[in-house]
Amino acid sequence: MRKFKTHGTGRFERKDLKHCGENVIFEEGVLIFHPENVIIGDNVYIGHRTILKGYYKNLMEIGSDTWIGQNSFFHSAGGLKIGKKVGIGPDVKIITSNHRDMGRNGPALLESEIEFAPVIIEDECDIGIGSIILPGVRIGRGTQIGAGAVVTEDIPEFCVAAGCPAKVIRKR
Repeated sequence: MRKFKTHGTGRFERKDLKHCGENVIFEEGVLIFHPENVIIGDNVYIGHRTILKGYYKNLMEIGSDTWIGQNSFFHSAGGLKIGKKVGIGPDVKIITSNHRDMGRNGPALLESEIEFAPVIIEDECDIGIGSIILPGVRIGRGTQIGAGAVVTEDIPEFCVAAGCPAKVIRKR
């Protein structure tokens, strides 16, 4: 039987982060796990009850002048890089790992091997409310992701993408 263990409380102090820039606002209820692997630039807003789930390896980097809405969840097991001047709506989820499907004769999905893949969101993007960004995705500079989109593959720069799965619907 697999035994689970705690990842801790997520409570942190600024000094615990690998880097915390100037004028970083953490609203009430923000939790950061493995803050030693989290880098935050200058002039960043992180909304209420957001969880930044760092990982014991790989970095989570959040660029300067970025705004993150409340109730967001970022998991950086595979590495996460968010550029500068990025707007991220409330309830956005960014995931950088998943359990490998070993087929019907393999172990239960929960017990299968974990695969890691980085997520990169380039500068000046806008990620709509409730979007989900899956492992291994790169979102190009200046791209807008529509509300509720599920991004499963790379999106080029200066595009608008929406839907489930997200598809480019026009250039900007």
